Amino acid sequence: MFFIDTIEVTGLGNRSYLAGGELAAVAVDPPRDIDRVIAAAARRGVRIAHVVETHVHNDYLTGGLELARITGAAYLVPAGARVSYDRMPVHDGDRREIDAASGLMLRALVTPGHTPHHTSYALEQNGTAVAVFTGGSLLIGSVGRPDLVEPRLTERLARAQHASANRLADELPDDTAVLPTHGFGSFCSSGRPRGESTTIGREKASNAALVRDVDGFVADLLAGLDDIPAYYTHMAPANAAGPAPVDLTPPAAADADEIAARLAAGEWVVDLRNRVAFAAGHVAGSFNFEAEGQLATYLAWLIPWGRPVTLLAESPAQLAAAQRELVRVGIDRPAAAATGDPSNWTRDELASFPRATFADLAARPRGGFVVLDVRRNAERAGGFVDGSVHIPVHALRRRLHEVPDGQVWVHCAGGMRAAVAASLLAAAGRDVVAVDDSFDAAAKAGLTVRTP
Repeated sequence: MFFIDTIEVTGLGNRSYLAGGELAAVAVDPPRDIDRVIAAAARRGVRIAHVVETHVHNDYLTGGLELARITGAAYLVPAGARVSYDRMPVHDGDRREIDAASGLMLRALVTPGHTPHHTSYALEQNGTAVAVFTGGSLLIGSVGRPDLVEPRLTERLARAQHASANRLADELPDDTAVLPTHGFGSFCSSGRPRGESTTIGREKASNAALVRDVDGFVADLLAGLDDIPAYYTHMAPANAAGPAPVDLTPPAAADADEIAARLAAGEWVVDLRNRVAFAAGHVAGSFNFEAEGQLATYLAWLIPWGRPVTLLAESPAQLAAAQRELVRVGIDRPAAAATGDPSNWTRDELASFPRATFADLAARPRGGFVVLDVRRNAERAGGFVDGSVHIPVHALRRRLHEVPDGQVWVHCAGGMRAAVAASLLAAAGRDVVAVDDSFDAAAKAGLTVRTP
């Protein structure tokens, strides 16, 4: 018997895995908050004997080094990865026994493409592959992005992705479970997932890397690449150096005076409450990044790297969950925090702004206001509100001066990013309306939406 437990890292759109048998297990691409992995092993009653990385990650800080240190596990890292800590370098074809009693072995298959050193790992039982941990190589319906390492390498890595995907398809049985790290909302994926699970056989029937010739595949892959989160620049170097252990103890409590002082000093004060509550009343100058949204991705993308951040939360539980999300991308210790009623976070009146729908926008006489689209370039390419100004939310902070005068009706695809943008605009003194609606409703409301 064997087991494979999935450890969801939902906010970043990733998965980690714990796989093993009766006595021992291997952890694959663990998140930085390793207590979740340790707890999973405890529930199974197994020892973590191996920790493996498929690659040096670009989108989050690994917990692999610390997990190996705490558990005494062997730390396996692709031999081609340039890292500054002791590890067991993995070469193509290397095999490691995971659990002798269960007949489990791990076989390394070098699969460059997402990074030059990327390595997948086939989990074999009694010599037959039952699953393959594909990291950022073969994903569900797509592959990992090839453009995160070095622009001059992008096309070469795209071609390597095609070859690597085909290698996995050729060498592994059709019923082998494909277990990627990326592809569930991560910007490391080149496309959207098609379902929650897959096998080699299913991918052979539908994945572009496996059904298209290399030239056509590469052309489409490169044409579809989207924006790269700015914080990715900091992740690979930190992973190569070895991330420090995390500290998830509560930050120092801030009162209204301290919050005001931090705002005056130019620090970021981030309100984690949902966008409806934030719009109804918030500390003037604070920014809204919903704890339930892609908090880590978008806050790390927008905040000037290293800027102190104070968190405002509706409860200690919400604050603790946000801290856990943020350490995964290197925002380690909030400068301060406050929880509870927002009226206690300021000595002034709470600020607010209205929310609206696309139907409300359609009913408003045109003129005297601005429609601001904060979606990404690839999203806008599929259609947009005629006459709207386009500034992706991740670029808005440095391009606020480009937003025309007048009231700003800001929208995205669903409302979360519009709320972030509205909070940035409101903090800058703009009169703003947050369109909290699905972009699909724009056409239904009779707004002119056209494809360029």
